Amino acid sequence: MTPFRSCFAAFLLIIAAPAAAQELNPAEIAKVDSTVTDTLAKSGVPSASIAIVRGGRIVYAKAYGKQAESGATRDDAPYQIASISKQFTAAAVLLLQRDGKLSLDDTVAKYVPGITGGDTITIRQLLSHTAGLQDYWPQDYSFKAMATPVTPQQIVDRWAKKPLDFTPGTQWQYSNTGYVVAGMIVEKLSGQPLLDFLKARIFKPLGITAHDQDLAIGPGFPQGYGRAALGPVRPVTPAAHGWLYAAGELSMSARSLATWDVARLDRTVLNPEDWALQETPVKLSDGTTNGYGLGVFSGAANGHRFIEHSGEAVGFLSENIVYPEDKAAIVVLTNSWSNEAFKVLAQKLSGIVLTPSAPDPVDAAALAQVRQVFDQVRGGTLDRSRLTENANFYFSATTLGDYRNSLAPLGTPRSFEQIGKARLRGGFVNRTYRVTFPTITLVISTYAEPGSNGKIEQFLVAPTQQ
Repeated sequence: MTPFRSCFAAFLLIIAAPAAAQELNPAEIAKVDSTVTDTLAKSGVPSASIAIVRGGRIVYAKAYGKQAESGATRDDAPYQIASISKQFTAAAVLLLQRDGKLSLDDTVAKYVPGITGGDTITIRQLLSHTAGLQDYWPQDYSFKAMATPVTPQQIVDRWAKKPLDFTPGTQWQYSNTGYVVAGMIVEKLSGQPLLDFLKARIFKPLGITAHDQDLAIGPGFPQGYGRAALGPVRPVTPAAHGWLYAAGELSMSARSLATWDVARLDRTVLNPEDWALQETPVKLSDGTTNGYGLGVFSGAANGHRFIEHSGEAVGFLSENIVYPEDKAAIVVLTNSWSNEAFKVLAQKLSGIVLTPSAPDPVDAAALAQVRQVFDQVRGGTLDRSRLTENANFYFSATTLGDYRNSLAPLGTPRSFEQIGKARLRGGFVNRTYRVTFPTITLVISTYAEPGSNGKIEQFLVAPTQQ
């Protein structure tokens, strides 16, 4: 339930273009199966349930491993999805706004009295983690009070009446407390429990089966597991009733969550404007944003967007990534909260399912030029017409000799690749490259004039521990 668990988007490296085919072919299925099986075996995570969307529809859903101490492993078993539930709470608010019952810019005090700063905090700030309310569950373990049942009002009384961590709208800080307040607002205006509202307005129309995760325990439900350091994997005791609520109250199968992802791709259930509103990063008062919208992270890499959120419950970790332009999504649900296998699987499955995007032609041309210069300095020669006046000044006879004497013995690189994206600085385009040898890895930092034939202003080589 912490931002550490929820910021997978920051580490997402695999972004892809639309796949030509929709169905997984036999080779892809075999690779998916071996990837999940091998990851579970290496990590010690008891089970994983996955779903894959490609071409705008679910093309694969399967569960692997041990879901509980007894009973068969079921593809339709509902795992606790925890904070992935936040996007559903936010969707409920958007539906109520569409019904004319509230506005995202209403203050919290209008609906829930007694909250610190409630006369200035808006519903939008609750949903975007910019309200300043202290988070009631920042730990990655079940703390003492979680052994006792709790009500939303009790959470509010203990955590939402403390001094604010910051002035609303000035900072971003993950807060489950804000979503508890949002859930209370939904229930007050809809006149029914949050889960009942979601079932009527979202789950039933989509054919999704969802459970209150506090009740999704015992026979027929996956068991949550944990591990202390490198000790044995053991069953863990769930939190008492009420602790997840609107911040993470749902249990559902991977296929059900993928069905919601398809609705996002198709812009159904919510109208297109509300889907876009949920996915649009909320800006702070200084104009900056970390990419969080209303219950989801949004980001882009290599020109491709992703919408993402992860979840952590007692004994469970989950990941849900949607690639809107690619009409694809990856769902990974695991029943252990002591291993990052859920992230590893999401990344690996993305690599299997999605076709890598074509390299930027300007980056490709720059890579070829940098590789040529690298080979030249290793040989003690240099085409100085390709360098600016400053770069020619830097490459004195002594410097060029040091490059030749230190680099030539390394032999031929195993790999030569650009890392990260090009960026502008000081009128030049900055790119960074990783060069891998059997005994060492080097990083090359370059600055070049804009354009495919721009002269090189900087070419620096240094070792790295990566």
